[in-house]
Amino acid sequence: MLTRGQRECGDLFRFRLGPRPFVLFAGPEAHDAYFRAPDEQLDAKSVYRFTVPIFGRGVAYDVSPQLMTEQLGFLFPALRESSMRRFARIMFEETSSYADALPDEGELDLPTAMNELTVNIASRCFLGEEVRSEVDAGFAEAYHDLQKGINTLGFFLPRLPTPGHRSRDRARRTVTALFSRIMRERRRSSAESEDFMQTLMRARYKDGRALSDDEITGILLAALFAGQHTSAVLASWTGLELQRDPAYLARVKAEMRDVYGGAGDLTFAGLKRQATLENAVRECERLHPPLIILVRKALQRMVYRDQVIPAGTLAMVSPAVSHRLPDVFSDPERFLPDRFAPPAHEDKQHQYTLIGFGGGKHRCMGKHFAILQIKAIWTVLLDRFDFRLDGAFPAPNYGSWVTGPKTPCLLRYRRRPEAGVFG
Repeated sequence: MLTRGQRECGDLFRFRLGPRPFVLFAGPEAHDAYFRAPDEQLDAKSVYRFTVPIFGRGVAYDVSPQLMTEQLGFLFPALRESSMRRFARIMFEETSSYADALPDEGELDLPTAMNELTVNIASRCFLGEEVRSEVDAGFAEAYHDLQKGINTLGFFLPRLPTPGHRSRDRARRTVTALFSRIMRERRRSSAESEDFMQTLMRARYKDGRALSDDEITGILLAALFAGQHTSAVLASWTGLELQRDPAYLARVKAEMRDVYGGAGDLTFAGLKRQATLENAVRECERLHPPLIILVRKALQRMVYRDQVIPAGTLAMVSPAVSHRLPDVFSDPERFLPDRFAPPAHEDKQHQYTLIGFGGGKHRCMGKHFAILQIKAIWTVLLDRFDFRLDGAFPAPNYGSWVTGPKTPCLLRYRRRPEAGVFG
């Protein structure tokens, strides 16, 4: 419907769902107006209040946009390059451990595998070794129950006492208790770690106040939700598209050999050099954006060109629509990662050509971590195994809040007998 509306109406498409007015901003110029609008005009908080039972009171979409920006800003030091170098080592270790535990051949349930890997990596990088050690002892189950709290019913009635919402609330208490116990132990022992939790424990608001344990828990969950599930989905699509394009996959493997040369471990510097693989990830972001719509509420009247968007309208951008505009991307239905390489550089036409990670002040701060993680996962797996898709290429599952491939989504694999690029 959104694609048809854009084709017939252009870069601003109005429609109604029941009593509610909507407008879709589509294309780079419309995106520019959307992402540059101040929070007082286009507000995300009004739309994403359904996350409050998950993240908790006093954080994220339960506070003013200014305070939310300050809270998330505490995490920027933990995403500097020195941290990313350490994260790359963790990504290599976690994926290698996962690969070593697999039989020599079999079937891989791709979405499940990518979800498990990204939970393991994110919990260790963001939350610390203590949380990673608890993944199999309850944290992963609690986290997945929290994920299930993001659903269509919860969007409209987040406090309705459904079984799923009761499980969500129990899971939130479980995670709060786990994080609080770890923070108490760190304070007691004066232990210092280089992760998001420790960064928030050290942080202070502008008025000098320290964060409470519940605020720290909420910000950590917001950061984890922002990156983990979407990364797992994008990693799944990347693996699928590479298997569908053997010629491009061969180029990815050749690049791996050139970068690592059969010796040493995967490194941050090596991952940065893997432009062929990165372009494949970015092309999957274009073709298969995990979030197909981003929504804000117009709190004030807004004018775009000669059209007026009244207050109360729900304003959207759709990566799933805008990433396939033929006047922006050549042959937009095809998987063509070289569109991001010179001389094409199709993403350089405008600041908001590619919006899979959002845009403006609300752009996902973990974008570079997510791309690095996906590259690390597939570098290790392609080094260890040969894969082939078992069945037809899956369609998108638009019934899910985060749009992954429909199941079953299976890859057959066989361990490669010869030494790989890491020796």
